[in-house]
Amino acid sequence: MIQTIVKVSGMACSMCESHINDAVRRAFPVKKVTSSHGKGETVILSEQALDEAALRAVIDATGYHAEEISVKPYEKTGFFHFFKKG
Repeated sequence: MIQTIVKVSGMACSMCESHINDAVRRAFPVKKVTSSHGKGETVILSEQALDEAALRAVIDATGYHAEEISVKPYEKTGFFHFFKKG
């Protein structure tokens, strides 16, 4: 799994978050997408890395502005993750 975090400017409410989430879901095969206007970011989980230029275009088309994009491998951590030996 890949976690993509996009800093997004212009979000002011939960409807703004919903607009971005819906646009990303329509454009890409994602497992999960959540946005936070308070943090000014959208977090996307997907099986494959997303095309950053296309992602920027999709978010910018909603009227908001995609800024910094960071990508990293994602490992699910559950309630008992602290019992793992490593």
